[in-house]
Amino acid sequence: MATSTRDFYDVLGVPRTADAKEIQRTYRKLARQFHPDVNKDPAAEERFKELSEAYDVLSDPDARRRYDAYGPDFRRVPEGVDPDTWARAQRGPAGARSRRSGGADGFEGVQFGGDVDIDDLLGGIFGSRGRRGWGRVPGADQEAEIEVSVEESYNGGRRKLTLDGPGGSRTVEVTIPVGVTDGQRIRLAGQGGQGSGGAPSGDLYLVVRIAPHPHYRVAGRDIYVDAPLTPWEAALGTSVAVDTPGGEAKVKVPSGTSCGRRLRLRGRGLPNPRGEPGDLYAEAKILVPKRLSADERRLFEELATVSTFDPRSRR
Repeated sequence: MATSTRDFYDVLGVPRTADAKEIQRTYRKLARQFHPDVNKDPAAEERFKELSEAYDVLSDPDARRRYDAYGPDFRRVPEGVDPDTWARAQRGPAGARSRRSGGADGFEGVQFGGDVDIDDLLGGIFGSRGRRGWGRVPGADQEAEIEVSVEESYNGGRRKLTLDGPGGSRTVEVTIPVGVTDGQRIRLAGQGGQGSGGAPSGDLYLVVRIAPHPHYRVAGRDIYVDAPLTPWEAALGTSVAVDTPGGEAKVKVPSGTSCGRRLRLRGRGLPNPRGEPGDLYAEAKILVPKRLSADERRLFEELATVSTFDPRSRR
């Protein structure tokens, strides 16, 4: 799967000094705007995935620390690499000849300037071995997608996942964290590419995709569900039960509620182990009987006679 090459701070439109609350607040606003269920623009889905990826990294303190240190390559840089040395390797001197490392060590595509000794960068991690042979080379990180139901996202759980690869199929057991969101990555340490010379394997990152649901629509951590109402319930006000992934909840319907109005249940969306949970929005859907009894017809006709309400008036 392709990942965003834009700076994650630019994707969300926040400064690099933004705190966790500002990042969350900005993401939730943008997620509602670009969620494919709400925004039918063909580009909205990609924009939503880009936002989810940026939020997943910047809302995780450890991932954000590594991103700030190593930039877009933060997932591939092994622990212990000095950020300044890595930055020098990325920049190289002006006009210097550069070379590319092979794909086996997980640093494919990285350019090293002529004044940067690759052993300075990696020698302390993989052991001193000179330029003639790498010897122990850690396996590369790998990425795959996993589809998760809304209920699994809400409650967490365990799943066995079969993956196909060059070496054939293999089965891994996955712990789905409580509150995992669309675009978030689940890290399986040591389940990536195999290392050589006895070096450790890379990690496997599972990109979460929230599966479509017949009742729930998810945007970030917020959940949307329909609240069917009769015309008199909407006009007079009432309290109705709505289904949520956490069980049935009561929502108060104010008098004069029109179709499409969103009734908010704070904190009843997807949980958030690192901060505030999402909200649940019950959207009013006013339904009328398909067939009217004689009394119902009489009462509706009487209402039509006495009511001065005009829904088509702009005043």
